[in-house]
Amino acid sequence: MINEAEVYDKAIWILKNQGPKSLKELASELEITTEGARFQLLKLSGEGLVTSRSVSRGRGRPQQIWSLTGKGHAKFPDSHPGLTVKLIQQIRESLGEEALDKIVAATGEDNRKRYEKLMDTHTTLEDRIRKLAAIRSEEGYMAHYEKTDKGYLFLENHCPICEAAKACQKFCSTELKTFQSVLGDQVVVRRIDHILAGARRCAYHIGAETVD
Repeated sequence: MINEAEVYDKAIWILKNQGPKSLKELASELEITTEGARFQLLKLSGEGLVTSRSVSRGRGRPQQIWSLTGKGHAKFPDSHPGLTVKLIQQIRESLGEEALDKIVAATGEDNRKRYEKLMDTHTTLEDRIRKLAAIRSEEGYMAHYEKTDKGYLFLENHCPICEAAKACQKFCSTELKTFQSVLGDQVVVRRIDHILAGARRCAYHIGAETVD
């Protein structure tokens, strides 16, 4: 017997982790009928968690493509957003931007050391990327990677510090430097999608090339 609550939660997770889907694609991922998937989408839409748009995919009638709304993305946890943003504002106002920069840099350095320790036994680039994805997923970033003919794509489908990053984007630049450091000087890590720029996820290209 189908557990409706499990299907409901899985539908949200799929749209968050894999991005927009057509009705048939979602039904396939959920392993249920299209009518069952339609029921779930209408339920989610009624709660303001998903929205749809018409997209032409070659010949034939346009398809309805479903994706999460802002409210839908908010179903995934942020790390104490109100408190974190308030602390950032207070540090900025009381101690100045330079002090905030030092705190962000120190946090990044702590993360770098912790990642390095956890990745110490992983020697190949792909092993280190795989371990980094596992670490970041444990931290709530819903991370995974894909191998391409030009290197690797490192993908994070959620940002648990999104509100803090909006208040201080140096968290994002420090994060990029941390990735570069723990993956090694033999590669270049480049951000190609950014949640704060309106993308649905953060994506990084990791190329096996020498840094100039």
